[in-house]
Amino acid sequence: MTSVRNDTLLQAVTEVARVMGRIALTHYRTRLIVETKRDGSPVTVADRAAEEAARAWIAARFPNDAILGEEFGAAGDQEARRWLIDPIDGTKTFVRGVPLWGSLIAVAQGSDVLAGAVYCPVVDELVAAAVGEGCWWNGSRSTVSQCADIARSTVLVTSERFAGHPERAARWSALSADAAVARTWGDCYGYLLVATGRAELMVDNLMSPWDAAALVPVVREAGGEFSDWGGRVTPFGDGSLATNGVMAATLRARLGVPWPPTSPPSNAAAMRDGA
Repeated sequence: MTSVRNDTLLQAVTEVARVMGRIALTHYRTRLIVETKRDGSPVTVADRAAEEAARAWIAARFPNDAILGEEFGAAGDQEARRWLIDPIDGTKTFVRGVPLWGSLIAVAQGSDVLAGAVYCPVVDELVAAAVGEGCWWNGSRSTVSQCADIARSTVLVTSERFAGHPERAARWSALSADAAVARTWGDCYGYLLVATGRAELMVDNLMSPWDAAALVPVVREAGGEFSDWGGRVTPFGDGSLATNGVMAATLRARLGVPWPPTSPPSNAAAMRDGA
């Protein structure tokens, strides 16, 4: 594995996110056959075609890197630098013709995410970031909001059900009642809104590594904070929360999340959870 500068990785994730999103878009609002995977989630030809294109792109340019994708699993040495692919984040949204879905790509070394991108092609919004290179929204520098008042905040969640965690549902309900706006603009688009200063909080009860990895640098390089429900800054943990910077401690306290963050999981744990 050769060393690659983070600015190069920023360009790479931007390009491959667009590759996936454009392919998925060709299938959007067409008559798709929707299959159900073993975990109960839906999948279509669009998911598979977009991931295949991403894998081919990566193999051509980074042949020694590993890959972990939602649809086709792991390839290569997972302890090396690896790419995490979610070809369509929000497939349930996608198959219903709702525009707030996106393609996610990240590059990680062990438990550290080096770069990530989120592309929502229907609304033509792309956010991309790499460690030390900032967060970029459609080519311009992006930052989180400076809102410091819950009563003026916008808070978002993919699903208010919080299956298996009634305590999270109760805390969310109380917090959302105090916010100015509470919406289920879910999946990756909610995190894009936090990273671009249009929302102050986005939460998910359950995430896979390919769902969360791209979001870590995108939110943090925009000046926000990202963690799982245990307060760890990791995409390999228990769900996820993203906030702007100034409200991070307040919002996490309201949701019962430890803050400041605890240590991320070890590389061995990250490899196991991502397998």
